[in-house]
Amino acid sequence: MSESKLAGQFFDAAIDLLARVRNEEADNIAAAGAAIADTITSGGRLFAFGAGHSSLAAQDVVYRAGGFAVMNLLAVPGVVGVDVVPATLGSALERVDGLAAAVLDTSPARAGDLLFVISLSGRNALPVEMAVNARALGLKVIGVTSVAYADATTSRHVSGTFLKDHCDVVLDSKISVGDAELTHEGIEAPFAPASTVVTSALMQATMAAAAERLVEKGVEPPLLRSGNVDGGHEWNGRVMAEYRERIFFRHG
Repeated sequence: MSESKLAGQFFDAAIDLLARVRNEEADNIAAAGAAIADTITSGGRLFAFGAGHSSLAAQDVVYRAGGFAVMNLLAVPGVVGVDVVPATLGSALERVDGLAAAVLDTSPARAGDLLFVISLSGRNALPVEMAVNARALGLKVIGVTSVAYADATTSRHVSGTFLKDHCDVVLDSKISVGDAELTHEGIEAPFAPASTVVTSALMQATMAAAAERLVEKGVEPPLLRSGNVDGGHEWNGRVMAEYRERIFFRHG
């Protein structure tokens, strides 16, 4: 069977986006990595939030091999991926005013911590209020979004602002409005979204920058190893014991 032309086109589109992000967001990635390193060395904790499919990039940096043990998922019930039925409820909850404040008020997040807010469009009430309220509580906020949406769409928050307007550092994924890279004759809707690929790469690049900065500070990054390699469980047990006060995805 011959190679799919459309499959190849998607790979090309994703590779082009990754190259663009690498080149154009290098300074912001470095700034975000420095903010993470500063938070860790000062005793702070790390959190990641994303709604809908944006939650995939948040989950990708929590409790994983090669990831920071102190990165925690800030979950909002009903909006983490498609874990709720009907799935459309998650989209509706993103537009509810006041939900972000309720989540933060009942979370362990506190002044001195750092929060990633991941939202492709950055236009809905939930990510905007999450950033606004987190900064009011004294957290640093890193926004991961597509800035293009602010030029091509209207905000759904009462302030008329977007996620990008309420962050200490913004990482722009460069994803085009609509999140679909391909069109084809005979197919009515655009398809092949690349936001998950690019946003996850942005997150992992930022964590790599943070690890580099920690080493420069003389601090061992609190990294987890794979539990499927010899010695992995023992390594992880040591790291989790050392940082247990900053880890909220485990008991005890």
